Amino acid sequence: MSVASPRDAEVIDALCAHFRAATPIDERERESIDEFLSVVPRLQAPFNEHADIRHVTASALVVGRRGVVLHLHKRVGLWLQPGGHIDDGEHPADAAVRESREELGMSVTHPSDGPLLIHLDVHPGPRGHRHFDVRYLLLAGDEDPQPGEGESPHARWFTPEEAYDVADAGVRGGLTVALRTYVRYRE
Repeated sequence: MSVASPRDAEVIDALCAHFRAATPIDERERESIDEFLSVVPRLQAPFNEHADIRHVTASALVVGRRGVVLHLHKRVGLWLQPGGHIDDGEHPADAAVRESREELGMSVTHPSDGPLLIHLDVHPGPRGHRHFDVRYLLLAGDEDPQPGEGESPHARWFTPEEAYDVADAGVRGGLTVALRTYVRYRE
């Protein structure tokens, strides 16, 4: 079985090529990459949360001079990176920006040299779903988060040490990569 649309197939092919060439940060990411490569290319609609309980989501590790921004997820009660489902026709890199802006109420951008896919984590989602979460590095200025109406009201900057202490285990590998990578983009 293959993906239904040529656009989805092209994006999935690029993601698979990226992950085949990636060096996992830890065993959790290694297992996530193996599962992604074996499952996602066979999905009919890999970005549609209603087509299959298994689908690709997008999120971001938001970093800046002040540290890392996390939000207390309103449903699961964990400090996580912003992210979520990908809209129809939306590229995962664009979804990461949209979700971050919605959930944090901050201006965030990809690095000036383009979107940087830095991490993958596969984990359970709500209602028995399985999320194949592709994670991008996003840069932020010094502004404080101001989550919008309906979003988790708890979002804030953390120092790297604080972020590691409060973040879910599935986020820590992404934090490591984001903080190492951010050094290249500091002003």
